[in-house]
Amino acid sequence: MRDFAFTRPSRWFRTAAAATALSAALLTTSTSSAVAELPVPHGPDTAIVILGYGLLPDGGMRPELIERLSAGYVSALVSPASPIIVTGGNPQADVTEARAMADWLTARGIPPERVHLEPDARSTVENAELSAAVMAELGSHDAVLITSSDHMPRAVATFAAAGVRVTDTCTPDDLPYTALFTPMP
Repeated sequence: MRDFAFTRPSRWFRTAAAATALSAALLTTSTSSAVAELPVPHGPDTAIVILGYGLLPDGGMRPELIERLSAGYVSALVSPASPIIVTGGNPQADVTEARAMADWLTARGIPPERVHLEPDARSTVENAELSAAVMAELGSHDAVLITSSDHMPRAVATFAAAGVRVTDTCTPDDLPYTALFTPMP
């Protein structure tokens, strides 16, 4: 009978073990440096403002817009008293970004009366200026901005220039993976 205690592990086993150790180290390193958390809850005086992203020619949504909406959806669930403003014009196939976003949110159970459309903005500057007007109508004093990570610095500066007090931000990258990709109704 062969004694396995002193047998050298096979090359395949050593490679598999090394790959497993490397994967574990990479996962630990990437999650320990920036732990994703759920958004901070806000009340009725804080609007959740979700910035649009260009639609497909048929009026469908691009993946980046769906990611923004997923972040906005999680923020809306965490802050159930906050009004939601979806901002974006640029219609494709007679559908504005705001309409497509509102339909997406309400299809997932967000009450339609919480969702306020700003369907005319054609740029980040117009998103800010026109959303500020909607916020004034709603009596909202500050905003949580929802957009993509690479767009956030410009969006915050633009909203501040439009007189909007940005109290918080949220991007798809800020959220736990499971919050974004758990199947929603």
